[in-house]
Amino acid sequence: MGFSRRQRVTVMGSSSKGAPSAGGSGNPLRLAYFDCRRAMIDGFVARHFTWPGTLRLHRAAFGWDMLRAPVNVALSPVLLLTRIAAYLFRRAGRRGLADWLSRRRILLRTAVARRVEMLIVTDLLDVPLDTAAADRDPSASARAVFAAPEFREMLRTRDSAVQDDALVWRISQALGEYAGVRSAVAEMTTTLCVLVAGALVFQMLTPGMISMAPSVADAMARSTAIASFPLGQTLGGMWYGVFSAVASPWLVGATVVGLVMTGSAVAAFSGVLADPVQSRLGVHSRRLRRLLDTVEAEVLGRSDRPFVAREHLYARLLDLFDAAASALRIFRN
Repeated sequence: MGFSRRQRVTVMGSSSKGAPSAGGSGNPLRLAYFDCRRAMIDGFVARHFTWPGTLRLHRAAFGWDMLRAPVNVALSPVLLLTRIAAYLFRRAGRRGLADWLSRRRILLRTAVARRVEMLIVTDLLDVPLDTAAADRDPSASARAVFAAPEFREMLRTRDSAVQDDALVWRISQALGEYAGVRSAVAEMTTTLCVLVAGALVFQMLTPGMISMAPSVADAMARSTAIASFPLGQTLGGMWYGVFSAVASPWLVGATVVGLVMTGSAVAAFSGVLADPVQSRLGVHSRRLRRLLDTVEAEVLGRSDRPFVAREHLYARLLDLFDAAASALRIFRN
């Protein structure tokens, strides 16, 4: 594996500058490699996160991802709490406990997330990868990066196997965290779709499945009542146009469960809509630059810059908004 002709030109230009890195290292090879990779980000985003690239990417979602997605939605609050706790422990000087919490893989690894990790390694970082091994082992991508000739040249000063294993884990954690962002973005995309559907169908503010469930349950109860009206459906429609049919608590509860499960399954494919929008807004490019900054910091020995996915926090804020809207409706009723 080596640089292409265009990449060599970038390497030569960067090497002539010999500017020091943020960590104090002026090694031109290190600077040139990561500068070259950053220059490839826009092309990477165009290939894989716009149509038809994102459609090819989401072919992997057919199958078990449709079951993993609802589980990941339920586990997302746990993931956010562990990340917050790890941050607080690290600030308090309890690095060992913070690292232990950071090592916990809360979300299930989806096929789409695996595909994204492999594309980052093989296409963006230009590192050969055994895809079969990457499917089985979450750390295979990081080990492939660690074993690549360019990275071995950068890491040749490390002589401890413990340091090597720790570095592999941190790079694997960064790649996994980046790929896991898709679950949070999928949740937010589904929430926005529900918000639009609620405004069009029910003329109500429904920022989530929980706040939409009572309206859907009432509509189901009304349809059932009209269909079973003793004097016929025409008179039944007139009757229940004046007197509302109230859904039972059991129907509302069953509707909540059904809508949440449906929305979670749909979330497995919501990236088809979210990816092109994020690409147009530059979100994918900025997120990938943060990831490369993290990998570069790890390689250069600055291990205090972990990749943090803020999108999980945004998704939880939407959940709180949904719960508040539901509570407000109950209070008004």
